Amino acid sequence: MAEKRTYNKKQNSPQPIQANEYGKLPPQAPELEEAVLGAIMIEKDAYSLISEILKPECFYKTANQKIFEAIMTLALHQEPIDMHTVTEQLRRNGTIDEIGGPYYITLLTAKVSSAAHLEYHARIIVQKFLARELIRVSSEIQTKAFDDKTDVDDLMQEAEGMLFEVSQRNLKKDVTQINPVIEEARNRMLIAATKQGASGIPSGFHALDKITSGWQRSDLIIIAARPAMGKTAFILSMAKNMAVDYNSPVAVFSLEMSNVQLVNRLIMNVCQLEGEKIKNGQLDQYEWEKFDRDINNLLDAPLFVDDTPSLSVFELRSKARRLVKEHKVSCIVIDYLQLMNASGMGFGSREQEVSIISRSLKGLAKELDIPIIALSQLNRGVEGRTGIEGKRPQLSDLRESGAIEQDADMVCFIHRPEYYKITEDAQGNSLVGLAEIIVAKHRNGATADVQLKFKGQYAKFMNKDDIMDDENQFDGYQTISSKINDGGTAFYGEGQISTPPNNAFPGGGNNETPF
Repeated sequence: MAEKRTYNKKQNSPQPIQANEYGKLPPQAPELEEAVLGAIMIEKDAYSLISEILKPECFYKTANQKIFEAIMTLALHQEPIDMHTVTEQLRRNGTIDEIGGPYYITLLTAKVSSAAHLEYHARIIVQKFLARELIRVSSEIQTKAFDDKTDVDDLMQEAEGMLFEVSQRNLKKDVTQINPVIEEARNRMLIAATKQGASGIPSGFHALDKITSGWQRSDLIIIAARPAMGKTAFILSMAKNMAVDYNSPVAVFSLEMSNVQLVNRLIMNVCQLEGEKIKNGQLDQYEWEKFDRDINNLLDAPLFVDDTPSLSVFELRSKARRLVKEHKVSCIVIDYLQLMNASGMGFGSREQEVSIISRSLKGLAKELDIPIIALSQLNRGVEGRTGIEGKRPQLSDLRESGAIEQDADMVCFIHRPEYYKITEDAQGNSLVGLAEIIVAKHRNGATADVQLKFKGQYAKFMNKDDIMDDENQFDGYQTISSKINDGGTAFYGEGQISTPPNNAFPGGGNNETPF
């Protein structure tokens, strides 16, 4: 295109027009729009790659929007997509002349030779569309901000809502007639019946699963506790149960620990080895043998770990979609919510940002139709209270935002009275080595308290009935026998070789325990 020029009267010479002299063009990528449309019409499976990314409104040119609408119609009816079928569909829609006729379709297919980089190009088009939407939103907000009659607090809430709507643009669904929904509900009931009432994904903790019927699809579950209560240990014990015992693919997003640190915690849990020994590698021979044997339980497990620091909700959404699509991930765990951010948005307070994050997580759970489990910190209110009941966490203790409580389908607290030097309950029962999972909010069921065993040296939560108290059992853990010193000896406790207590094997008579 020839450059448009003006002439200086004194010098009578052409001067190029600068873009900022006459304004700015909206963000757009017309060449990429044409390339994407052309690629879809020449590659058989091209549309399936970008069908979840692009919508007609993402295209800047009206003609390109109408062409993409025709492509969507063909895909909906499972008809082939090429230049001839698209042209015919545009004729049926009555828009063939509006887009420039069949000649324009021919030009689109002539401009590309393959669908290489199609997905990347599609995401650029989406970015341009989002930029245009942000310009539109900011323009509306700016106009209202100049109006003296506008309440600033209301305007801030409106701006937040409009920004959130832009971020959630691709999550909207069409209305559905009730019949297929009833059929889906019936199918889920039948599946639950075959799983003995567990309609969701079992956590592996039987008492908890009785209350929840397993973690339900599309639910946002918040698991909250004060530091040192064992939040990470709990979700890793649960992730191991789901991935290894029930073969349910699980993704863990660790914002606090590196992937190696997280796996070390899993090794502690599965191999029942102390963390310090795993960290420094000072394992005895029998411990190496135990490691080599037990680690097979984790190998090839459908467990995926992502340790991206300061993960944003937008990055999480993109990664989660890919995990569900490529690896059939059925549950996502986030450690922990307060370390996430909503990058690209400006907020008046951290509370507003956490509100957007929790709302986005709930939206993502609904979109992907899987449970999302997010850990959360509690504020220091627990520390200021006294007594057995005073140390129990409450919903009001959730840190930084009441929206977490509002958005969550379930809120569970982890409480270990032993941490606060409380070793007995009001009835005199021992609380040593016990943890309470307090189901404080349950949108679709009852609230209750569940007791689990907690093995701190292994960062492991267990069912209470996993550990037998009768004298013929060895605390629920495996004893490794040896023939050293002519007698039956066992490795136990801190890994030292010792004569076993009387109850380490059948026939023993005392109540000692090696742990």
